[in-house]
This record gives sequence, C-alpha cells and structure tokens, in this order.
Amino acid sequence: LLLLLAWGGPRAAGQKRKEMVLSEKVNQLMEWASKRSVIRMNGDKFRRLVKAPPRNYSVIVMFTALQPHRQCVVCKQADEEYQILANSWRYSSAFTNKIFFAMVDFDEGSDVFQMLNMNSAPTFINFPAKGKPKRGDTYELQVRGFAAEQLARWVADRTDVNIRVIRPPNYAGPLMLGLLLAVIGGLVYLRGSNLDFLFNKTVWAFAAVCFVLAMTSGQMWNHIRGPPYAHKNPHTGQVSYIHGSSQAQFVAETHIVLLFNGGVTLGMVLLHEAATSDLDVGKRKIMCIAGIGLVVLSFSWLLSVFRSKYHGYPYRY
Repeated sequence: LLLLLAWGGPRAAGQKRKEMVLSEKVNQLMEWASKRSVIRMNGDKFRRLVKAPPRNYSVIVMFTALQPHRQCVVCKQADEEYQILANSWRYSSAFTNKIFFAMVDFDEGSDVFQMLNMNSAPTFINFPAKGKPKRGDTYELQVRGFAAEQLARWVADRTDVNIRVIRPPNYAGPLMLGLLLAVIGGLVYLRGSNLDFLFNKTVWAFAAVCFVLAMTSGQMWNHIRGPPYAHKNPHTGQVSYIHGSSQAQFVAETHIVLLFNGGVTLGMVLLHEAATSDLDVGKRKIMCIAGIGLVVLSFSWLLSVFRSKYHGYPYRY
C-alpha cells in the first residue's frame, strides 16, 4: 500500500501539472483569438503552443511570406481567403476552442521553416490534437486552390469541424448587372423604332462563341476550385503560368488557352469567308493565308500546352 501511494502521488501531481499547462495554453490561444482571428506566431510561440504537448486542440497553420520584398503574390491572395475562413469560424455561433487558426511568416519564424524542412509558401498544415501531422494534414494547394470554401472542406475532413464560409458583401456583381441593364435599356430607348439589332445573327453568334470559348478554356473550373493566378518559385523567382499537372491549372493558364482557342476559331472563320465571300481574289487569298497561319500557329501552341501537362504525349504539330 505504501509503495502504491508513493508511486501514485507523483503521477497525480504530474497529471495535475499537465492539466494546468494545457489550461494556460488554451486560455492564451482564446485570448489571442478574441483579438485576431488568425494568430501570428514566431518560433517560440509555435514550439510552445503547437509542437509541444499537451494539446487537446487542433491548429491550422499557414506558412507564408507576406513581406513586400518577398514578392509573393500568391501568398497575399491565399492570405485573404485564409482570413475569410478564420473570420467565418471566429464569428460563428459554433465557435469553440477545438480548433485555432494561426500563421507563421517566413521573416518572423524562419527557424520554423527550417525545423519542418519547408521550402515553399504558402503552405497549409493541420496539427491535430493528438499525434503528429499525417500526409493528409498538408493541404494540396496546387490541386484544390486556396479558396476559403475549399479550405473549409479540407478542415472539415481533418478535424470534423464544419465551417460555413461567410464572405464580405461584394457589390461588383450587382453593379455590373445594373450597368448591363442600363446599357440595354438605353439602346432600346434610343432605337425603340428599330429593334432589328436584337435579331442580328452576327451579334448572337459572337456572344455564343465567347461563352463557349470561356467554358472550354476552364473558366468554370476556376470558379469552382479558386486556383491561384500563377505560381512563383520562392527560390528562383521564376513565375509559372502553366500548371505542370493535368489535375490542376492556374487562372493565367485559362487566359492563355482562351487566346489560343480564339486564334483557331478566328482562323476557321477567315477560311470560311475566303471560300464563300464575294470579295476579289486578292483579298480572298490574303484571308486564306491569314486563316491558315492562325490555325497552324494557335493549334501548335495549344498542343504545346497540352504536352507540358500530359508528360510523355508523343505527338507534336
């Protein structure tokens, strides 16, 4: 009995000390979270509150480089979405101390980057309440993009905490719709006696082609996934506008593919006009040559983009 009491006393004291340390850490995080949705951390705070046990809470950490001299445009875009996600959780009625959102900037915690062998930014990692981060706890930024909604799905998958993303009101859409309606209304008012332009096949054909080109170039994928505009290598400074995987793309890539698809389309239109129009032979020859040139060059560049994403594709044009 004396042996049991002698062994149980230190164990109980250690457990009590552990609970006190945990309570202090949670209270500290809650105090910071009440002031700022995303807690900024340096190396000491990260090691004490995220890495060191005990911990009964998860911490989502964004490793980034926001200082202007780092010239990380993607970091700024990702930070805006991350702030939206953290604010949605902080001001939610379901807010608890089960999960916290934090940030480590390279210029404030370069030792943390070295400790984790991290050489790219931005990077999102979930540090679970128990154990070390697993493979799925690192967010696949290049595949999913950094939209707040995509981050919220990943957080729900890793922590079972569902966050309803609430974005600040954006008046750009209603203003553009109002401007469009005003332009249409003005045209109808000015040309009330002649509405033939509403039945102009060329106008509707041009609008339809623009819509089809935007959709086939990946604009809807961008709207759903919210990928970055481009990627800048933090070491070499090289900017990539074409994603190297067939499973993802950048916004700039959509614009490039849209341009090439438009070149092919314009070339085909010129070839059709050269064959069917009533212009003189000289002008038709020029249209034919221009059409062939546009089709060949645009399709060749389009195929080059395809080959850069599907490695090993054997054909070229």
